[in-house]
Amino acid sequence: MPVLPFLLLATRDHDEAALAEYASVLRHTGLAPEQLHHHRVESEPLPPIDLTDYSGVILGGSSFNISDEAKSPVQARVEADLARLLNTIVDTDFPFLGLCYGVGAVTNHLGGIVDREFGEPMGAIEITLTRQGLADPVLAGVGEHFHAFVGHKEACTSVPSTVTMLAVGVACPVQMYRVGANVYVTQFHPELDAEDLAARMRIYQHHGYFAPEELDALIEMAKNSAVDGRQHLVLRNFVQRYAREQ
Repeated sequence: MPVLPFLLLATRDHDEAALAEYASVLRHTGLAPEQLHHHRVESEPLPPIDLTDYSGVILGGSSFNISDEAKSPVQARVEADLARLLNTIVDTDFPFLGLCYGVGAVTNHLGGIVDREFGEPMGAIEITLTRQGLADPVLAGVGEHFHAFVGHKEACTSVPSTVTMLAVGVACPVQMYRVGANVYVTQFHPELDAEDLAARMRIYQHHGYFAPEELDALIEMAKNSAVDGRQHLVLRNFVQRYAREQ
């Protein structure tokens, strides 16, 4: 039986980056193109979404930051559009996976603190699962410790006590948590392998995530890192868990 598609919401204001993100999520979820609808929220307002049309929602990364003091009209509109959808998603505990930008959006929605204290430079970090993370089906097969790529200017300083912490890091403590039973967010990037990261770094070379002259060294770092593909299981497990027949 055919399954209901998943919806990938993107907020990347760069065509090449948006298409590359869609391609990497598609590849690492194992979905066919017709099973992953793509809406770029920064390009046009988010229309009313009937969640019963989808198996789940994935929110990609962004060049926007929740903690930005000055926000363009586009960024303000994107945040408002996503906030309205998150109201429904969180209230109904609808299957959701937010990647990097998603952790900031959901934390802000829940009344937590998102600021610049725990930003991480572009690189590969070790992530450790909590006891709850080891038991969570979306993290099945990842192992107690794994590596993934990060690169973010902001992060969660505090989250409400009602969330379930699933994975932690050293420089940035909050790496993954769950709200209710079905709403997940990650600070790390489960969609990125070394080639994906290299392509993204070339696009964002002059956007303040790293010194432009460090690009070649960072690409070499990514190729030689301990990131071994287990991070992709977060995407694959999420899709396998929530895919619903039409």
